[in-house]
Amino acid sequence: MIKLREATLYTHLRDTQVRCLACARYCVLNDNQVGFCGARKNIGGKLYLLVYGKAYAVHIDPIEKKPLYHFHPGSAVLSIGTTGCNWACAYCCNYHMSQRKRVEGYDISPEKMIEIGLSEKVDGFSYTYNEPTIFVEYAHDIGVLARKHELFNTFVTNGYMTEDTVNLLVDFLDAATVDIKGNAEPNFLKKYALVPDPQPIFDTLILLRDKKIFIEITDLVVPEIGDNLDFAKKLLKWIYDNLGPETPVHFLRFFPSYKLSYLEPTPIGILKKHYDLARDIGMKYVYMGNVPGSPTENTYCPSCGKLLIRRYGFDIIEWNLKNGRCKYCGEKINVVYEDDTSWKKKNRFAYFF
Repeated sequence: MIKLREATLYTHLRDTQVRCLACARYCVLNDNQVGFCGARKNIGGKLYLLVYGKAYAVHIDPIEKKPLYHFHPGSAVLSIGTTGCNWACAYCCNYHMSQRKRVEGYDISPEKMIEIGLSEKVDGFSYTYNEPTIFVEYAHDIGVLARKHELFNTFVTNGYMTEDTVNLLVDFLDAATVDIKGNAEPNFLKKYALVPDPQPIFDTLILLRDKKIFIEITDLVVPEIGDNLDFAKKLLKWIYDNLGPETPVHFLRFFPSYKLSYLEPTPIGILKKHYDLARDIGMKYVYMGNVPGSPTENTYCPSCGKLLIRRYGFDIIEWNLKNGRCKYCGEKINVVYEDDTSWKKKNRFAYFF
């Protein structure tokens, strides 16, 4: 049994009352209260991370699953998640983890997690499945050790965090997929994720940009209730102006899940409208996710238009980059990797705990 760990990100208010500083909810907790996320609890005037060393899911994944298409393509990551979340998404495909308020999982210390990663020869770690912001101190301790072994660290996050959290991430985080939902339309987020205001997501993106953490954006397009093209246009213009047109953007196809199991999967035509809108605005790297076999899974040169990376699902099947440039015209491509053969990793799949 791993000893309960005091959280780093909190402050005392009065008597035994504390304020959590991990996410933008800034939960104020009296003694014996648990935060919205179900993972952080006030015990006697100190905030404790209930899920420290409690990994609910540990799995080797292709990094393309995150999805990170431009950060170490072809690499394998040890994905780690706990219980709990600071959002309450009615469409969550991992609701059995994220909406589980009872702390459960395997006892795996940061040191043991590193041993697992090294034994399985992964290239890095990904904190994912549920929102890693809520277990950031656990991720931090794994990540700092990972860097000592020259392994990278990535987050799959809703971005609903604080400046204090981002300052902690600088110690270990290399890249982040910021997973925006429903085009960040405020009414959608209020109704279907219980998020009061999307502004903290954009504040986080600016902070991550300034800290030189590599960013890719995903946007889950939920049909009928989260596919407003006016808000998609607003979101894309913000990304273009603040993060730059070279930022990879993925529009993800929704599949029925959890409380929205009555909806149909996102029609391909709706995804294509989002894709075309992003290209029209000037985004250089745009993808449609959860549509295996579509040419919109591929990376194309923004200068000459030639195919650079051909994908099928999570697999890379063709590579036309040379030293980070288009091999046809020499255009510099916004992609981070070691060498032009590193994408040919084998046996990246199917390892469970």
